Parts: sequence; C-alpha cells; structure tokens
Amino acid sequence: MKKYELMTIYPMDDEKSKKGAEDVKSTLAKFGAEITEDKLFGERDLAYMINKQRKGRFYLYTMNLNPGKVIEIEKEFKINQNLLKYQFVRLDEAK
Repeated sequence: MKKYELMTIYPMDDEKSKKGAEDVKSTLAKFGAEITEDKLFGERDLAYMINKQRKGRFYLYTMNLNPGKVIEIEKEFKINQNLLKYQFVRLDEAK
C-alpha cells in the first residue's frame, strides 16, 4: 500500500457537495482505501468554468491505497455527477 492525496472539487450547492463527498468516501472504501485524513480545503474560484460552475468546494483526502486500484477508482469517479474534478497524487516517503 502506498500513501496518496486526493484533491476533489464539488459544486457549491450544499446537497450536491455532501452527496458527492459521501459517494467518494464509499468508492474509496469499496476499493480498500484506508482514509487517514479528510478535510475541507475551502471554497475557491475555479480557473475556468466546469459544468457551468465558477466556484467550487475543495476537499483533501489522505489515504493508504493499493496502486493498482487507482485506475478503477477513477472510472467510478467519472460517472459521479456531483464531482467536478479530482486529482490523485502519490506521496513519496522521505529517505
């Protein structure tokens, strides 16, 4: 298992962002991710419009995950209507 960060952007609507965050957590759990931290990163202006949205609600997740599962998780994220954008980043351990 490797350590990853996942940045997600949800719509500003409270219902949609809450539903989107729940869907993301359930998808991660489905593929065996161990979420060590999840926090609201803030509400910010987007650099460009995404699905007719100018602002987004950003969440940051830190987790342990099998690297082979990232592609499968991304496939699930692509069909999530309440998730505007996402980005996985693998964290390297300090040597």
